[in-house]
Amino acid sequence: MLNLTLLQQMLVVAIALSTVTCAFVQKTKKCFSCSSYLWVYSLVINMLLGILFCFSFTNISFPESLWVGFFSFIGADTIYKSLEGKLSSYSSLVKKDEICVPKANLIETDRDL
Repeated sequence: MLNLTLLQQMLVVAIALSTVTCAFVQKTKKCFSCSSYLWVYSLVINMLLGILFCFSFTNISFPESLWVGFFSFIGADTIYKSLEGKLSSYSSLVKKDEICVPKANLIETDRDL
């Protein structure tokens, strides 16, 4: 089953990351004489900063941080808007004070019997 909460968290992080990487690429793109390799440079910057960003500010694992970097590269805000009706709002994600566990994953104790 698709973990929509994790996807939503990764997209929110990717949106923040994409603003940082976009500004960084815009400031440093004048180092390239040929603009045909600029997309490769942008992809590398998004992936590297995605890993560093996730390890510094979140508890997202390494494979998921690669996805965050990729989402940032292709445009996390566009993905988030296209999934808007399927995901809860950011404020409800932050204020969420509960954890939902499927009943199949619960372990019964003597108190439950």
